[in-house]
Amino acid sequence: MNFLAKLLQGIAFVPAVVNGIEGLFGGRSGADKKDAALSFVQSALSMTDAIANRQIVDEGKFREGLSKVIDGTVECLNASIWNKAQAK
Repeated sequence: MNFLAKLLQGIAFVPAVVNGIEGLFGGRSGADKKDAALSFVQSALSMTDAIANRQIVDEGKFREGLSKVIDGTVECLNASIWNKAQAK
């Protein structure tokens, strides 16, 4: 599978990862939950292989981009009915 397809597939399940992390680490800080989500998504994308194959040439920027995707997902979820359901 080419890297772009793999990336898009990984991004597609970020909302499910964020929801699962919230359930598992609900009492922890936002930074802890974000780190856990980043770890899950990076593992799912097999970033180690992508870096070794030079499909990712700047790991820091790639991680920063994933971080922004997770922040945006959390923002969207917090603005939705999902947030009200979690508060119950």
